[in-house]
Amino acid sequence: MSLENTRILFVKRPYGLFEPSETFKIVKEPVPSQNDLSNGQVLVKNFYLSLDPAMRGMMNDVRSYTPPLAINELMRGNTVGEIILSKNSNFKVGDKVTGPFGWQEYAVSDGKDVIKIVPPPKASLRDYLGLFGITGLTAYFGLLYGELGKRKTDETVVISGAAGATGSVVGQIAKLKGARVIGIAGTPDKCAWLVDELGFDVALNYRDPDFAEQLTKATPNYIDVYFDNVGGDILNLCLKRIAKFARIVLCGAISQYNEKAYKGPSNYVNLIAQSGKMEGFIVYNYKDRYQEAVIDLSEWLQQGKIKTRDYVVEGLENAPQALLRLFKGENTGKMLIKISDEDENVKSQL
Repeated sequence: MSLENTRILFVKRPYGLFEPSETFKIVKEPVPSQNDLSNGQVLVKNFYLSLDPAMRGMMNDVRSYTPPLAINELMRGNTVGEIILSKNSNFKVGDKVTGPFGWQEYAVSDGKDVIKIVPPPKASLRDYLGLFGITGLTAYFGLLYGELGKRKTDETVVISGAAGATGSVVGQIAKLKGARVIGIAGTPDKCAWLVDELGFDVALNYRDPDFAEQLTKATPNYIDVYFDNVGGDILNLCLKRIAKFARIVLCGAISQYNEKAYKGPSNYVNLIAQSGKMEGFIVYNYKDRYQEAVIDLSEWLQQGKIKTRDYVVEGLENAPQALLRLFKGENTGKMLIKISDEDENVKSQL
């Protein structure tokens, strides 16, 4: 009996909040055999799939930093897995790899986007979707590089979406660099994690009725760097609190991605009054320097200076609903889909 490959396709462009059962379709196809592969190709068995807020932007038919998804296209996403068949001399069976293999159990690749990985001490394969993946790299370059990353010690750094995969790393790096760090999250448990485990100086729950007053009290010297992952009302509120020459990193706007019309800030005039800067950030602009970040992040992880947490959902078929849960803020840390066990042996069935 041949193996089946479960794949999830994007089938309907949403307007506003997406409905998983309407937006995606699960299909099954035979898994390619060795004879089905062309020279230079490999077959990857995926272990974990990364779920990211940017996936919502791919669904919109608009100009962006990546082309929009086409109807009936395999839903995009980064995975980690293992090569189980190879006709490529650069890769052998058993190599652990990461790449943009999409929402599927098995992926055929020509090897161009395949990266071999060997986790350092205290790291796992999953870290190549989190700390060493796009979310960790975004935190590293978004905070430390470019005009907005030129910061001094003793500055006040505020991060929204601070209990997410990117925000939690931003805060820890800022602490390493000597900043006073304030995280904004959505539950008491998340706020406690930020302070008690990750070492944030302050964590504020934006759902508290007096959140605005708490933010004012927590920033007596105002905000030098605001790392924005959510947009909307929180961005607007933080604009009121910026210090002279403040920098705002626009990394994401998760509060707005499922809205029919984006809400822009009304307090932007304060950028003029305080000589502030606000700039969009895309990590792909630093793709030639990724290895620099991985070296630093790996060292900090081994030294215990950075901690991570994964929020794992079992089963590829649950990815559509899990993506919706991501936008509802149900996760703490990096949200992943577990597709299969790392020690599951299927080679004999191919």
